[in-house]
Amino acid sequence: MPDPVLTPHDVAATINQMHTATWAGATGVRIVSASRDEVVAELEVRPNHLQPHGIIHGGVHATVIETLASIGAAIDATRHGKTVVGLENHTTFLHAARSGTLRATALPLTRGRRSQVWETTIRDAEGKIVATGRVRLLVLEPEVQVGGTPLGSKI
Repeated sequence: MPDPVLTPHDVAATINQMHTATWAGATGVRIVSASRDEVVAELEVRPNHLQPHGIIHGGVHATVIETLASIGAAIDATRHGKTVVGLENHTTFLHAARSGTLRATALPLTRGRRSQVWETTIRDAEGKIVATGRVRLLVLEPEVQVGGTPLGSKI
């Protein structure tokens, strides 16, 4: 019997399960759908997401942006038996937000053999752009070590 075809929502459910004990899981990033062409997530703003002025901390936006870019790039890279790690994250804050549900969408700008670039837009419930970001990721061969340890190994 052939393998079932996974929908972007099936992939999202698997990723959300993987993230339960990770930084993305701890911040509450919930993947809605994920494919090699688009990753969509939501984040319900919590009090611990805020900085002292009562607006969302920029690190929360950077987390969402890098998480979505990494997921999309990884989905693409695994088709070739490879993986990815982030090299650069340029996050721009455009509109302060204090509460509600944010929705983020990441799209690939380029997918090469050695690197990928993804762009993410985060919007508030009214559709206003809160932050944008661009992440450059390095595509890695399966046997590569990072920091002296094979990827996937826990220290």
